[in-house]
Amino acid sequence: MAGRLRTQAAWCRQLGSPLYDVLLTRAATDVEDGGSCWAVLRGHEADPAGSALALRFLGAVHRLVLEGGAPALARHYPSAGGDGLDGAWPAFRATVEHHAARLRRDVAAPVQTNEVGRCAALVGGFLLVARETGLPLRVLEIGASAGLNLRWDHYRYEAGGRTWGDPASPVRLREVFAAGRPPFEVAARVAERGGCDTAPLDPGMPEDCLTLLSYVWPDQVERVALLRAALEVARRVPAIVEAADAPDWLAGRLAVATPGVATVVFHSIVMQYLDAADRERVRALVEEAGHRASALGPLAWLRMEPGARETEVRLTLWPGGVERRVATAGSHGRPVRWLVA
Repeated sequence: MAGRLRTQAAWCRQLGSPLYDVLLTRAATDVEDGGSCWAVLRGHEADPAGSALALRFLGAVHRLVLEGGAPALARHYPSAGGDGLDGAWPAFRATVEHHAARLRRDVAAPVQTNEVGRCAALVGGFLLVARETGLPLRVLEIGASAGLNLRWDHYRYEAGGRTWGDPASPVRLREVFAAGRPPFEVAARVAERGGCDTAPLDPGMPEDCLTLLSYVWPDQVERVALLRAALEVARRVPAIVEAADAPDWLAGRLAVATPGVATVVFHSIVMQYLDAADRERVRALVEEAGHRASALGPLAWLRMEPGARETEVRLTLWPGGVERRVATAGSHGRPVRWLVA
């Protein structure tokens, strides 16, 4: 258990959250000492690595802060107006000890993130499909959470003096491209959007918005602001996210041909939360539908998933079925390196 916490601490350090780096490092020692963190996490030793236990723990505590239930810790959480690191660990440990019963319950809940920054890594794939098919897009997302990334075309992207998207959007992804630039000269229209999640969230429900905010790292205030802006967009741009397992939902959506649109199945950091059988079913369903695709009803598979050192964005387009690595990106989106000429 302590090793898991230290591994996540290293990722938080690498991805720019010194607060979570320190808290997880100290929590790992507390677990070894049989302290309050161990009292909350005991019993989860066999949880799958992909279930992100450390982030579930931190999210449960962050939710307490955002609800106003941990004022001493809130003074150190920038997401709640706090000042960051100094004194954060004693306040964190005291909060965990005081709220242990609730945290033991809440830590069992799955991670629910809707990382809007990943749209900067995905947008180029959508634009390639639009350019190469000349058709409006039918976008289908698995593991969609609240469906915020389904609204990718209502966000503003800016890179090297070039822009794409709604100039009035409150969601602005500025200068996130470390190399290359997607084909911003391409127009794209979404004709249909929908998604699935095993436990979808409703951006119109305050409780669900709080859940999403609780999983954003509290010292990364830009991500917090981006999420709040995307929730604002979601309240005026409809997108239905159904409660369903990914393979079952995809089977129904891909069973019938849809001429006149290019169907894009997409996901971002989702496969680790599926078991091996469901991952294989998703792959088989997409490839089978790809073999049935035509120039009048093409199919694309756009996915952003972990690679060897960072996430990789891959695109397969049928007819043809050629797979391309179109970008690499950080786990939260930034920095994006666009690889297609």
